[in-house]
Amino acid sequence: MKNKPSPTIKTLDDLAKLADYSFVNTLNCDPDTKINGVDHDPRQVFTGHYTLVNPTPIKNPEYITHSKDFFNELGFNDSLAQSDNFIRLFSGDTSHLPKSIRTAGWATGYALSIFGTEYYQQCPFQTGNGYGDGRAISILEVVANDQRWEMQLKGGGRTPYCRGADGRAVLRSSIREFLAQEHMHALGVPTSRSLSLYVSKTQKVNRPWYSQGSRSMDPDMLASESIAISTRVAPSFIRVGQLELFGRRARKQEHPKAMEELEMLVLHLIDREYADEIDNTLSTGKKVVQLAHRFRDRLISLVANWIRVGYCQGNFNSDNCAAGGFTLDYGPFGFCDEFDSQYQPWSSGGLHFSFLNQPIAAEQNFKMFCNALLPLLESDQELSSKLINVFNGFSAAMKIQMEKMWRAKLGIFAFDVTLFDELVILMEKTPVDYTLFFRELSEVPADIEPLKKSFYRSTSEQIDKHWLEWFEKWRKLNACSINKNSASLSREQLSKQMKLVNPKYSLREWFVAPAYQQAAERDYSLVRELQAVITQPYAEQSKDVEEKYYKLKPDELFNIGGLSQYSCSS
Repeated sequence: MKNKPSPTIKTLDDLAKLADYSFVNTLNCDPDTKINGVDHDPRQVFTGHYTLVNPTPIKNPEYITHSKDFFNELGFNDSLAQSDNFIRLFSGDTSHLPKSIRTAGWATGYALSIFGTEYYQQCPFQTGNGYGDGRAISILEVVANDQRWEMQLKGGGRTPYCRGADGRAVLRSSIREFLAQEHMHALGVPTSRSLSLYVSKTQKVNRPWYSQGSRSMDPDMLASESIAISTRVAPSFIRVGQLELFGRRARKQEHPKAMEELEMLVLHLIDREYADEIDNTLSTGKKVVQLAHRFRDRLISLVANWIRVGYCQGNFNSDNCAAGGFTLDYGPFGFCDEFDSQYQPWSSGGLHFSFLNQPIAAEQNFKMFCNALLPLLESDQELSSKLINVFNGFSAAMKIQMEKMWRAKLGIFAFDVTLFDELVILMEKTPVDYTLFFRELSEVPADIEPLKKSFYRSTSEQIDKHWLEWFEKWRKLNACSINKNSASLSREQLSKQMKLVNPKYSLREWFVAPAYQQAAERDYSLVRELQAVITQPYAEQSKDVEEKYYKLKPDELFNIGGLSQYSCSS
């Protein structure tokens, strides 16, 4: 095994050498933007792909944590995260930078659609021209180890899209998002990545939140919370909602360059996210059809992976859907404790975004994606028909991928709809812990007793009888009995295979809350401990870790605001 090269990026000057700004150098700037980046008041943005805006630095920033794994991938030395210049930049201060790093960042507009319906009324101007990055500001693009990454401050201050808000993120929500991105990457689920997390030692803002022990669905108090800035990183931050905005402008001919700007954005998306999959010599129309195919495949795989690991996006609008096919914008997300097919962590969310409805929500986002592309094909009926056919194939392709995922979780060769449907009913009736159940099943037990570690209540004789019947069916169908070569796997082989898809550790909200509560007192030890655990989710960790983090949710924590349900406020 070859030794990895030692990190080469040790200073901000080293990092500056990697700067390469494709988005702002390739696409159109809002003609009304202020070149100096002092553009922090809400206003309509009618054209252009981005607006220049300076982040607003937090005062007296303090280091909390950084992603050691991602630093290693980028070739960054760990010491860089706690160096003065790095802290200053990634807490929003873009003064006194090396010349190759721009002082102004950029924010982008996007449209809003919810479950396939366009919405304009949440825009303060009632036009849809006020939606966009209200507190997310990209400050840097780098090419590191032959991979392009865009670096974006979450909570970096007001932008023209802030709609009157303060542009800030609080410590609580920043810790949640930082850890969620770390966890999802370790789970093998495509995601934006966490880079760094800093908090102000002196600045606070008020946010609606829950009083201690509250059982309210919605926040019942105003909490004074420290502001923080986390840096999230992705190959690009182009969203389906962004394509929608430019597709809508082209469809309605809202300005003379509307069609041109839509095409520019789509081609830039292909270059940033799909360059290795789409032939650059093809016409734009043919590229568009291939893009729809590739995005469909990624989106379907993404949602199947979400369900595999027990994740619910909670608010899967098109503006929260990355056009690169990865998890983006961790707001009202959650990981299942007690299994519920209609699990919805967001107090203001509906069943349309609930756990097992996520494939349908994804299809609605894909519909808006395809609608946004259609204006580019309006002169070519054949290609338009091909794009529509790609959309029409979504449901069947999703069904195939979901069945493949469930086969892997269950360790069976052929998907059995009766076995699956009976399991869903039993998991909800019992009820069971989603993560613990599948991890215990991955041990390939001889009987159902080990599975009862995942049961939240004692079971009746009748329920036990149904579990025994289901378990016997599963034993006959699992890969210990048969695989595609009609040769059985050993119990150990099957167990090893199943443990690769069924994690042992999950980012449960009742683990996260104590971490951010301690962090509010400037004790970051629990944040870092939890980060270490959830970045090894499939591993058999120490006995102490198992006793602390591999267990059922305590009864007294159910239905508690901020633990079982939470608002989007952050």
